[in-house]
Amino acid sequence: MSQKYLLLFFLSLCLTGVSGKAQQDRPNILMIAVDDLNNFVGGMGHPDAITPNLDKLIKSGLLFTNAQSQSPMCSPSRTAIMTGLRPSTTGIYGFIADNNIKATNQATRNAKMMHQYFKDQGYHTMGVGKIYHNYAPDNLFDENGGRAKGFGPYAKQSFHWDKEKTSTDWGAFPEMDSQMPDYTTAKWASERLNREYEQPFFLSVGFLRPHVPWYVPQKWFDLYDTATLHLPPYLENDRDDLPEIALAIDDLPMMPTTQWALANNQWKNILQGYLASVSFVDHYIGEVLNTLEKSKHADNTIVVLWSDHGYRLGEKNTFAKVALWNSATAAPLIFAGPGIPKNKKVDVPVELFSIYPTLTDLANLPSAKHIEAESIYPLIQNPKLKWEKPAIVTWARNNHAIVTKDYRYIHYEDGSEELYALKKDPNEWYNVADKKKYIEVKESMSQFLPKINVKWAEASKYDNNDYFIKQKIEQSE
Repeated sequence: MSQKYLLLFFLSLCLTGVSGKAQQDRPNILMIAVDDLNNFVGGMGHPDAITPNLDKLIKSGLLFTNAQSQSPMCSPSRTAIMTGLRPSTTGIYGFIADNNIKATNQATRNAKMMHQYFKDQGYHTMGVGKIYHNYAPDNLFDENGGRAKGFGPYAKQSFHWDKEKTSTDWGAFPEMDSQMPDYTTAKWASERLNREYEQPFFLSVGFLRPHVPWYVPQKWFDLYDTATLHLPPYLENDRDDLPEIALAIDDLPMMPTTQWALANNQWKNILQGYLASVSFVDHYIGEVLNTLEKSKHADNTIVVLWSDHGYRLGEKNTFAKVALWNSATAAPLIFAGPGIPKNKKVDVPVELFSIYPTLTDLANLPSAKHIEAESIYPLIQNPKLKWEKPAIVTWARNNHAIVTKDYRYIHYEDGSEELYALKKDPNEWYNVADKKKYIEVKESMSQFLPKINVKWAEASKYDNNDYFIKQKIEQSE
């Protein structure tokens, strides 16, 4: 072999070695998604929740106590997280099949989905459980753990609630944890964390509980004595000052009301079912985190844990998500790992779909193009940083909540408004939108309403409410 080709050969080896080392130096990413988890977490201040593993993660990292979803329902919220685009930009206001997201409109076609972006940057991608609405688009992951269909296992007969259009119910079922899909999800993820990889990896793990039905084995119910549980804040006439459109949007006859729960002495039993489901999933989150802690990847893996939105457990007279009030829109968001402060909290509102650009910053990668989400990495670098950017939540077309540390302003498509002064009214009980003293506040916050409000995407739908059915039909006429 000539000297020229020998030189090129050795140069190629050197460059390959440098490239491989650069890839290994990049942090791995473990992303954990938890379905329908609100702030019923011990480390977030809940007086009853038994969540030792979530509490441990909070102490080892940074908790965003006021993270707001981009939509109060799983499909549009998760789509926003994965695309970095707002629902008002994509038109994905309701359910959509994972494989239909990319082709929705020009915005989704231009944007690169989070996992594809990291894959293109040299990451080995893996996924198991509920990550998008169903599982994930075809061929997105290098390794697929899949997902069990639905949210079972289901009892042959409902324990307490059997309305159509919801799987809401609560009770001890089945007998063993091994019969639950989350058990299998945790085992699959843990096995992957015990492997060695030549590339940095991006492992996504999606847990189902505490999504309804609130079925978990009896031992998880036994953790909670209903007699000692604390009820969420509740005002009987809370809805009296709401505009008609808010009541139409929140017309959910398939869901239990707080009045029903009180009349049937079921409120604390519902809380027990939800908390039992939270403790169950906390245990299996812990299995994954403990495996990571004992693995070779412990010191070079960023963990991000999030839920897709909140869940009302009696607030505003409903047991459901799907609303623009805080109990339905706020969700846990935790970052931990190399370069992330430990046992710190950030209380200013942030947006869940900021996860995407924040992870690219944490991985020291170029910023993804064609996305709207802004990174909250500056707050990770300095949790005390002054942050004035509001969070924006969307529920159906042209209905938005603008959230700052002091106010929640809700603006509906017909011009109706709600305004809550959060320092005086943290429970959002008193709508002060019609008070003259708040005119300037509303004008200031209305500047942040999305200027783009595209029509419903044809492939997206939500048929559980007459308002949503009507809105989609009317826009196509």
